Amino acid sequence: MIGHLRGEIARKGVQEVVVDVAGVGYKVQIPLSTFYKLGHEGEIVSLRIHTHVREDALSLFGFLTEHEQLLFERLISVSGVGPKLAVNILSGIDATELLEALRGSDVARLTRVPGVGKKTAERLVLELKDKLPAMPAAHEAPLAPPSSAKEDLLSALANLGYSRPEAEKSADKALREAAGAPFEDLLRRTLAILSGR
Repeated sequence: MIGHLRGEIARKGVQEVVVDVAGVGYKVQIPLSTFYKLGHEGEIVSLRIHTHVREDALSLFGFLTEHEQLLFERLISVSGVGPKLAVNILSGIDATELLEALRGSDVARLTRVPGVGKKTAERLVLELKDKLPAMPAAHEAPLAPPSSAKEDLLSALANLGYSRPEAEKSADKALREAAGAPFEDLLRRTLAILSGR
């Protein structure tokens, strides 16, 4: 099993990165929390890896911190939550907010994450409420603004399952409110608008 990868970022997308390790490119699925902190193409990255094996596929899921990986592994331990949904959950809600929603049994907040229905949210709360890790101190550095902020936002939101019309409306509002802000801030603001906060 692959548990760690260190190599050059060959290609980077909103929910996927290709890491070149000694000439071999590993395609790794990542949550937005990891995407925010990744360097640029050509830079060296070190990722914690969860290897998911099925009969027909071997998939790699990468995280920059032990805390992210632990949260992911707790999520996939819940019946009906696969690795893709777990990545989607970590992308759709900040880790601190996720822990608060689970500990506070906030099913309504959890169902605002695309792909999480009421039954799944209730199961997450029931199975994870008392098994959650403590939240580490935040140490997030914002990235530089992307060249095409609106298109990057729309791409990220499409990957998270939002429809183009609702994504455009929220992205436009976020760009009006915080023109020139880093991509991370714009995406957080857009997600907050989408979830009605």
